[in-house]
This record gives sequence, structure tokens and C-alpha cells, in this order.
Amino acid sequence: MKNYLVTGAAGFIGANYLKYILAKHDDVRVVVLDLLTYAGYLGTIAGDVDNERCFFVKGDICDRPLLDRLFAEYKFDVVVNFAAESHVDRSIDNPQLFLQTNILGTQNLLDAARAAWVTGRDAQGYPTWRNGVRFHQVSTDEVYGSLGAEGFFTETTPLQPHSPYSASKTSADHFVCAYHDTYHMPVSITRCSNNYGPYQFPEKLIPLIINNILAGKPLPVYGKGENVRDWLYVEDHCKAIDLIIHKGRVGEVYNVGGHNEKQNIEIVKIICKELGKPESLITHVGDRKGHDMRYAIDPTKIHNELGWLPETKFEDGIKKTIQWYLDNREWWETIISGEYQNYYEKMYSNR
Repeated sequence: MKNYLVTGAAGFIGANYLKYILAKHDDVRVVVLDLLTYAGYLGTIAGDVDNERCFFVKGDICDRPLLDRLFAEYKFDVVVNFAAESHVDRSIDNPQLFLQTNILGTQNLLDAARAAWVTGRDAQGYPTWRNGVRFHQVSTDEVYGSLGAEGFFTETTPLQPHSPYSASKTSADHFVCAYHDTYHMPVSITRCSNNYGPYQFPEKLIPLIINNILAGKPLPVYGKGENVRDWLYVEDHCKAIDLIIHKGRVGEVYNVGGHNEKQNIEIVKIICKELGKPESLITHVGDRKGHDMRYAIDPTKIHNELGWLPETKFEDGIKKTIQWYLDNREWWETIISGEYQNYYEKMYSNR
């Protein structure tokens, strides 16, 4: 039995990953550690937590005594770190929170894993590690900055973050790499393009537009809506992470992209068409500060080494996503109540 610690698995990508590995691997036991902040909803994974193969612990990756206790109790073989403050607008509003969780939290998690997994020293004085352990950091293409009209991010593209969020994720990535170089810790990193699919928090573009259409609200689009993103169906991302943990090289970064470049305004118009609503609902609002113009991932490395390619065409994935939100109104209506409404008004009412 392989014991996993999956942090942030009550959030969007983490929850999808949890469901995927539990369905695929009979020999996996998972502890979910999540603080249940605004983007974490226990209801998303309530059906997965059975206290046999899947356990839930409410807690903070910055809490070292808690981490030490969990490592001692469950003897983790794999750590998959999804836990992060991940919303760019919120990072502009409160940068310090992103430093605490994304940088200090990641470093704390690395140190807890190091304390639990080191078995001794080799002839050169480097730590030796328990067989089969892996620390996997889930990162983002935003660490690379912004592209012009052409070109793609590769794993060797210099890191040039532009928002407090992407700066904090860049720093976390550097710490993960430093632990590999300094301690020979078995680590890997994925940098993904924009994910979409079931269980995504409603402030992100695709669920925001779907939910606003269903609620009869205007559809806010930053600036002219010409910013380009590479869209990746979340299950394809989960498959990539699982593949890297099992077969990817230690110490490596792998870009995971969808080959689905779309302007934001295109996305909104596609959703309007799918739901039979007029484009006149679109409302252009003031642009985000430091808004990167274009992201595009080159996934050649993960394809050549591990055979991974995105399986879901955007045209299929967006239909599946819209249908999921239509079929699960209770889920997102619960999410958008309370604090989210206050945040929504703050972000869009004065633009």
C-alpha cells in the first residue's frame, strides 16, 4: 500500500486528482490535508473520505507539529502539494497571504518530508532517502511570465513572474529545486496551463461565466478580452501528475499543456452559444493590474519521455464542463453564497 499526503485536495485540481488516483490505484491510501479556505469545499470530496482508503484532516501546511504527527502516523511515501493561494486578483489585494502559504508553507512541507524520509548519509555527506518516496510540487505556467504573439514556454524558459501570486509560486518552485540540489531530495514539479472542468471555484473564468448566465447576470470580461490562455481539461492534468510520480525522472520539471489556445473573449462567446444566450450579456470591465497577455505551454518533454498528451479536445471538454455545472447546481450555489458574494462585488462593481 502506497501512502499519499495530498494537500489542498478540497480545491479544484486537488479534488479531481484525489478522485482519479482513488479510482485508478487499488494500492493507494490518501490523507487529505486542507485548511478549507474560500477555495476549499469539503462537500467536493465528502463522498471520497471513507476513513479506510481516504482520510481528511483540516489543517495548515504551515503547521509543523501537525505535519510531523501526520508523517509519523501514516508513513507517507508520496507528497503531492496542491495547497496554495491561487487566485491572481486576491494576490493583488493581499500579497502577504500568498507568501505565507505558497512559500513558507511549501518550505515547511519540504522540511517535514525531509525529517521523515532521510535514512542516513552517503559517502559524500548527502542525505540518503527512504526507497520510493517522492515530493511532487504542482505549479503553474504563470511563473514564466507573459509571451508575445508567438512562441511557447519550455522547461528552460527563464522564470519572470508578474503578479504576487506567480512570484510566490516561482519562489516555491525554487525551494523545491533547491532541496533536490542541496539534499538530493526526490522531487518533481509540474507547471500546467489553465485548467477547466468539474468542481472549479466560481471566480475562475469558465465557471464564472456559466454561473452568471444561469443566474441572469452580466458577463464581466477584463479589458478587451484578448488575453490568450492554453486550456487543459483537469482530468488530463491529473493523469499527467500520476504518470510523473510513477515514471518521471527525479529532480525534473515537466510542462503540462493543453494545445488549446483561446482568447478569453472567445471562451465567453463559446459558452454563450452553448447555453443559447446572447453575446450582449458581455460587459467589459477594467483590466487586471499586470495582466499577462498570453500563455502557451510546450509539452514536448513529457510527451517524449512519458508518452503523455492531452486527450480531451476543448470542444468536447467545454461541453462536458457546462453539462456538469447544469447537473450540479446545488454544489456551486452553495459555493457562491456568503463570502464569495462580497468578494465578487469588490472585484467587479467598481471596474
